[in-house]
Amino acid sequence: MSGAVLERRLGVFDAVVIGLGSMVGAGIFVALAPAARAAGSGLLLALAVAAVVAYCNATSSARLAARYPRSGGTYVYGRERLGAFWGYLAGWGFVVGKTASCAAMALTVGSYVWPDQAHALAVAAVVALTAVNYVGVEKAAWLTRSAVAVALAVLAAVVVACLTSGDARSGRLDIGPDVSLSGVLQAAGLLFFAFAGYARIATLGEEVRDPARTIPRAVPLALGITLVVYVAVAVSLLLVLGPDGLAAESAPLDAAVRQAGAPGLAPVVRVGAAVAALGSLLALILGVSRTTLAMSRDGHLPHALSAVHPRFKVPHRAELLVGAVVAVLAATTDVRGAIGFSSFGVLAYYAVANASAWTLTEEENRPPRAVPVVGLTGCLLLAFTLPATSVAWGAAVLMAGAVAYAVRHTLAARGRP
Repeated sequence: MSGAVLERRLGVFDAVVIGLGSMVGAGIFVALAPAARAAGSGLLLALAVAAVVAYCNATSSARLAARYPRSGGTYVYGRERLGAFWGYLAGWGFVVGKTASCAAMALTVGSYVWPDQAHALAVAAVVALTAVNYVGVEKAAWLTRSAVAVALAVLAAVVVACLTSGDARSGRLDIGPDVSLSGVLQAAGLLFFAFAGYARIATLGEEVRDPARTIPRAVPLALGITLVVYVAVAVSLLLVLGPDGLAAESAPLDAAVRQAGAPGLAPVVRVGAAVAALGSLLALILGVSRTTLAMSRDGHLPHALSAVHPRFKVPHRAELLVGAVVAVLAATTDVRGAIGFSSFGVLAYYAVANASAWTLTEEENRPPRAVPVVGLTGCLLLAFTLPATSVAWGAAVLMAGAVAYAVRHTLAARGRP
């Protein structure tokens, strides 16, 4: 039945794991190298900027999610606090941006496991994980938990190998004359792609037990753990490869363990990268399908997508549609182009979240006023310092969504279906 509700099955631990699965897989194995190309020796500065913006976004999102514990995340918050259009625009940016993220993660799996057949393997991964999500969120959380455990173990091994290597040089952490403000901001925007997974906790608000308590605890926990992991790995790779070496590698963790004198770890790193990307893809599909569910309930997408499976208690039609679109993208696009496009859409999404959080009152447990101000300013700044192609495509897609909204409401005002 389309009017059915989802069951609240997830506690703090599962919510944190779903957030970790989204962030760890994306950040370490996809975004570090292009960020290093943009920031040069200012990579750690870019990571700090991205972390500050992510913290503000996480705090705003957590306060809003506790008040509106329903599927949809900022789509719901924007609608309730700012009006229907802003909620729609946030949902549109999230669905489009995160669908591109799903394709990037699927292609990451293919690139690490079977480079010569990356697209075919990416499509197979999408099909398999869509099937996992279809049979219930508890099974998806369990699989994500396993992927996170493997990824963290591999990353710990990489950090130890690099820090104990005779090739590690502390001078490679120095900030040189190559650093520019625009480069640091562009790198921060690319790294933001990696931090955005904490939103998955908010978009699953309708399936979290005791959301007023669980969500505000799970979001900062997931973000804090992820930041510690990112800093440890980024510092380790810089110590061994340096900023130029890191920027030149398509698989920097693999290159780092080889340079550190531990080539036996390289196959383990490749497996860990694939597992982490699978965990990220699983959680991403989960979040996009829930926002699609919320938008279909309100008529912004076909109402048929709001159906909840009577047995598995998941939005099965939305999941199947999302899986099909991601499979097509995974078969036809490349991983690098997806990162900047995804970042633009997701930064727009969080800009609406911060604007919504600004409207909360003290009785509604609003965050300190500086939090949504810094978050909103940071989102807009990072979005428009991304590579020009990403900005152009991202802005065009958001504009297309706005036009579709206007056309729909014009037709509705005239009494047409």
